[in-house]
Amino acid sequence: MTFENPIETPVESAPVDATGQHHYLLDWSEAQLIDWLLERGWPKFRARQILTWIYQKRADSFDAMTDLPKGLRAQLASAFEIFRSVTAAHQKSVDGTEKLLLQLADGGRIECVLLRDGPRRSICVSSQVGCAMGCVFCASGLDGVERNLSRGEILEQMLKLQRLLEPDDRLSHIVMMGMGEPLANLPRVLEALGVAKDSQYGLGISPRRITISTVGLPPAIDKLAESDSPYQLAISLHAPNDELRNRLVPVNKSIGIESIMQAADRYFQRTGRRLTFEYVLLGGLNDSVACAKELVSLLRGRTAMLNVIPYNPVPGLPYETPSPEAIHLFRKTLIDGGINVMFRQRKGDEIQAACGQLRRLREREPQVVGISHTSSE
Repeated sequence: MTFENPIETPVESAPVDATGQHHYLLDWSEAQLIDWLLERGWPKFRARQILTWIYQKRADSFDAMTDLPKGLRAQLASAFEIFRSVTAAHQKSVDGTEKLLLQLADGGRIECVLLRDGPRRSICVSSQVGCAMGCVFCASGLDGVERNLSRGEILEQMLKLQRLLEPDDRLSHIVMMGMGEPLANLPRVLEALGVAKDSQYGLGISPRRITISTVGLPPAIDKLAESDSPYQLAISLHAPNDELRNRLVPVNKSIGIESIMQAADRYFQRTGRRLTFEYVLLGGLNDSVACAKELVSLLRGRTAMLNVIPYNPVPGLPYETPSPEAIHLFRKTLIDGGINVMFRQRKGDEIQAACGQLRRLREREPQVVGISHTSSE
């Protein structure tokens, strides 16, 4: 499939706050905001108004919150900032996919993606700067992990992608499958998703349409199950046996597929929610009929969906997209084996939509100066 050249928006910059004393509002809970308001003599219902403006009415500044008293708006502007990142790159694909490279306040860079598919408006969000899992075919972890993202930095990605939509359009699905391992930053991820699913003042996205993707960390999968969080879980397998998975996902050497599958079974027993297993299909590596038959043996009898994704090539890495013939035979073997399988259509090839590609492409460029410490980029 061929695409036109991507449309790339120029780098944005923002004014610098001289004091550096602003609180990051997206990191604050409703309870914290209520306490701040009460200390200054404002009624607590103002907190819901403020949050509704940000998450539902898409306000980028306190001045836009027209049903708040001017005095409160002035106090908010002097104490808080809504956004802390600046858009270092914004790319658009002809298939409607859009990707943002965000530069954080400390200079770290992360990626997030908006995918349009019929009526669906799905976003793929990062949880860390970089990734420690070391999947050999993924650009996100080539330079390791720098740090976890805060709750606000996760939410800010969602809000900036939301603002790429038309006013009458809304986000429908969230996948924590961007840069980083979400289960390695589980507390902050759950805090952010709690706001995303909130229908009163948050984004109002159904928990059934929110997915946390993991490379497979059994203790963290157990913690997620024990939290009784109402989200979907996707486990990235990428191989049907340990020998191959150890090559593709080096962290597997200390885990093992059997341990992951046992944790997946415990998750299903605890939550009753169907699991999804992700499988990136790499030409000549894990796309054989033999691999497909092993997958059938591994997944048969489990209440699960297998999501197969043909590889999105990363410049500088030696991995290729499977041939159409290999994809056809792989699919046929799975279906004949009774596996509930979906083959995902690749999107955004020409804008480096796969995780970490755009960040690596821009890594030698200078930092964007003038990170916002006010309200918007």
